[in-house]
Amino acid sequence: MTEIATTAVVDRQAELDDDVRIGPYAIIGPHVRIGAGTTVGPHAILDGRTIIGRECRIFPHAAVGTEPQDLKFKGAHSFLEIGDRTVIREFATLNPATESQESTRVGSDCLLMAYSHVAHNCRLGDHVIMANAVNLAGHVDVGDYAIIGGVTPIHQFVRIGEHSMVGGGSRIPQDVAPYTLVSGNPPEAFGLNVVGLTRRGFTRESIDALKKAYRLLFRSKLTVAEAASRVQNEVPMTPEVERLLQFVLTSERGVTR
Repeated sequence: MTEIATTAVVDRQAELDDDVRIGPYAIIGPHVRIGAGTTVGPHAILDGRTIIGRECRIFPHAAVGTEPQDLKFKGAHSFLEIGDRTVIREFATLNPATESQESTRVGSDCLLMAYSHVAHNCRLGDHVIMANAVNLAGHVDVGDYAIIGGVTPIHQFVRIGEHSMVGGGSRIPQDVAPYTLVSGNPPEAFGLNVVGLTRRGFTRESIDALKKAYRLLFRSKLTVAEAASRVQNEVPMTPEVERLLQFVLTSERGVTR
């Protein structure tokens, strides 16, 4: 059974599934859709064309779906989409896309900690963790299981690869390759996220192959093209190595090395 606090303001056109709970003084706009079992905390604001999945938790004072902080935004019919079981903590801000029919997307089972910001046209995969005050500029892509440490700004159009980890307080102006550890200001790559990969069931063979590819791509003095050629010739082409190589070769902003 849906529960709405008497002091909450929920537009009649908003769509709430079963067992949604809306806390005191929360505000829900007319184009918002909330999935079953989701909880919205006191004073949270949900606005815009926002679609929220099942069993999410939105904490007090979060601002979800308010207009993008982009001077090009002219009231376009754009969207914010959030998957299932994602947690959005206090004072986090998430904006829809800038252009008509485009979306900002956050996957399922994510944790966006207090004061984090997801700007227009960002794409977050599943199981992403953004610590306190992580700030994503527009058009940032974050892969599955990526972890970003607190107080970290990510430049627009940067890609954060899956299963990577970014240390807190880093400034990230270039892509972060999948499976890697990156930290510092200016940031540097410090190896593979071996602990995370092991915990998630990657085989020893896959991790060993990634280590060989990493040494060639990140620790040799070869150009990217030269290192990629040697990886193709010398390293077992597991799916993970193929993904790492494809990510590096398609980077437009350059990869943090």
